Parts: sequence; structure tokens; C-alpha cells
Amino acid sequence: MRLNLFAVSCAAMLVITTATDSALAAEYTLAPTPATVNIGNFNAANKPAMTINSGDIVNLEAATQIEPEAVDASGVVPPSAVPQYVRDIYRSVKDRGPGPHILTGPIFVRGAMPGDVLEVRILRIELATDYGYNRQRPFTGALPDDFTAFWQRIIPIDRRNRTATVAPGVIIPLDHPFFGTMGVAPPVVMGRISSGPPGVHAGNMDNKELGAGSTLYLPVHVPGALFSAGDGHGAQGDGEVDLSAVETNLRGRFQFIVHKDMRLVWPRAETPTHWIVMGLNPKLDEAMKTAVRETISFITQRFPKLSREEAYEIASVAVDYHVTQVVDGTVGVHGMIPKAVFRDER
Repeated sequence: MRLNLFAVSCAAMLVITTATDSALAAEYTLAPTPATVNIGNFNAANKPAMTINSGDIVNLEAATQIEPEAVDASGVVPPSAVPQYVRDIYRSVKDRGPGPHILTGPIFVRGAMPGDVLEVRILRIELATDYGYNRQRPFTGALPDDFTAFWQRIIPIDRRNRTATVAPGVIIPLDHPFFGTMGVAPPVVMGRISSGPPGVHAGNMDNKELGAGSTLYLPVHVPGALFSAGDGHGAQGDGEVDLSAVETNLRGRFQFIVHKDMRLVWPRAETPTHWIVMGLNPKLDEAMKTAVRETISFITQRFPKLSREEAYEIASVAVDYHVTQVVDGTVGVHGMIPKAVFRDER
């Protein structure tokens, strides 16, 4: 038995789960191929690429959305650095959009039903190629009126030292890569939606806190949940202001656990040191309000002896709110709730 100290059910306030131990779970590999990816969308009608049980582990690789010809033409890395699966996907997959992301999946998790919560443990993330890129599109990003031309840089990656040269003489660490896009299928009535804006399905959150060792909690909207991931980020600043990160191919190891006695409206997450709540809205101030409301909701459920006024106080004096990203149409704010300040676990 595992005591889940993060999530709260409507009925019980604490959740006891019977998740399969990692050592006993079945383990699978899901490679990106023309048959196992979707480009640019989340959709309840997308055919599963894999079916697993709750508790199982999947080693998943994701391709980034840069055309192989652009990498070849740059001369930054030899053509052999581009994985063959990337070339196959760009050559063969014609059904694309409305968004840009190459998403591996979806994964159907047996037993997951609408109203449940899917726990996604992010066990490991590795850099998969020796290159990445950063791209600016005209009239986009945080300063759409200031940057009106297309600009793109192919970025060499030193996987041994986990660094990237992003400009002459500017080397940044790639010590905390993460998948910018992780999510489940949206409700059936939403149909096929763009992979660009995040939402109740999670999706393109671009949350740099969701690296290895973190856990993501997603509300389930359709049978099987239909989880997909992609949009690998080697590094990113909060805000992701020019539209993109150090976009690159990643390999991740995930464990999936279905919770029947949890209820969520918005995605939440957890690291060893913090609980994370998220606010998503086309307007930044409304995203902030949602994040604060989610903070109050979480604290009062997790610690029922605390009042709403006390939770609001804690949000003000102890919780850091970060601008997750401002470039995906729906912007994000995430609240970092420090576990260390809560001394009374009763």
C-alpha cells in the first residue's frame, strides 16, 4: 500500500492507492514511428498505439518538430545525427494539425474512466540526439510586434556533458530536460483539438518543473485516458518568451497509475520538494487567479484543519507563482507549494 500525500478525494481527503510496485510492473517500449505518432492534435478518436495496465511502465521516445532537411542544411551535425524514425515520420505522416507537435501515443490505460485521475510518474528522461533547435515565428511570442521575421537556429548538443551552445560563447546546461507536452484526450465533445494551447487535458503546458522525479496528475475524460507525450525540451526558461525552448528529441520512462477515488478539474503535479498547482487561461491575470484558487483548494483539502483564509495567507507568504509560458495561446501560471512548511501531517 502506498500513501498518496498529494491528491485528495472528494470523500476521504486522503487517498490510499494500491499501485503496482515498479519492480513487479510490466514494462514496454513505445518508439516513434509513422504508426505510433499523431502530429498536432489531441483527440478522443485517435487510435491507441499501445494498451497497458495500471501500474505498468512505458519507455517512450519522442521526436521534435524540426524538419530533417533543415537540420541537414545547417551543417551543425552530420545527416547521420538525424534518427531514421524522424525522416520516416516526416515523409509518411500526412494527417497533421492543427498544431505542430509530434506526439508519441496515445497509450490506452485499462481501467481508466471519465472522472478518474491518471497519475504519471516521470521516472527518467534522457537526451536522444546531438542537436536541438530554437525557432521564432513572425508576430508570435511574448513580443509579437517587435519580432516580425522568421528566425531559426539549429543548436549543437553535447550529450556527454549535457550542455548546448545556444549562441556564440553561450553554453547552457541541459541537466533537467522535460517533455513540454504531456496529456490525455480531451472530452469527446471537444473533438480534435490543437496540440498548441494547454487545457483540462494538460497538453502543451511547457512546465519546466516536470522533469525526472516529478509526478503529473491528470483528470481522465475518456475511457483509457489516451496519454501522449512529445515536444522534448532540453532547457527552457519560465515564460518561454520567444515561442520555443531548446527543442530536442527525448527518451522518457513513465509509470501510469489509475486512481478511482480522486477528482481533479485541472492538472496538478508533485516534485520531492513541492506540490504544484496550475492555472491555464488565455488571459494571464485569469490564469493567476485559477492558480491561486487551486492553491486554496489543495491546501484546505490536504490539510482540513486549515481554513480558506489561512490557505489564502499561506498562498501569499509561502507559495511562489511562476509564469509557465506566455506563447501557447492559453498561457500558464503554476504555483509551487513547499512541502517543508507543513509540519503537521494530521
